[in-house]
Amino acid sequence: MTVSRHAAPATLPIGSDADLAWVRQQVRQAAAELGFGLVQQTKLVTAASELARNTLVHGGGGHMELTPLHTGQARGLRLAFVDSGPGIRDLEQAMTDGYTSGGGLGLGLSGSKRLVQEFEVDSTPGAGTTVTVTAWATVVAPTRPGP
Repeated sequence: MTVSRHAAPATLPIGSDADLAWVRQQVRQAAAELGFGLVQQTKLVTAASELARNTLVHGGGGHMELTPLHTGQARGLRLAFVDSGPGIRDLEQAMTDGYTSGGGLGLGLSGSKRLVQEFEVDSTPGAGTTVTVTAWATVVAPTRPGP
């Protein structure tokens, strides 16, 4: 999908647990402003929370870029989680449900992928990781009153 116009991204630091809470709050607020329903907001905030925690725990910290998207009538939100950590050595394995390198449930990357419409990982061992997700607000046609 081609983005016809979008705002400049807002950059939020990810360096502490307090930053994780701030990221969740800002994602929820932006999604609500763009017209995401409550379930859509919850899915996006859940994905953002997992990816922000990965940025902090596995990447040693970094930042999130939050970009509102507009294309025609559609509205969306692109989130990029960027770190300069060790990178992901085996991306295929990291995307497998149940695989964990940190003692968690092993659903961070794969679970986040299921919660958004677009998901991309760019990782170079020794040079860091960028995970970019995009979610689109569902446009529901207004209902007409009955006769």
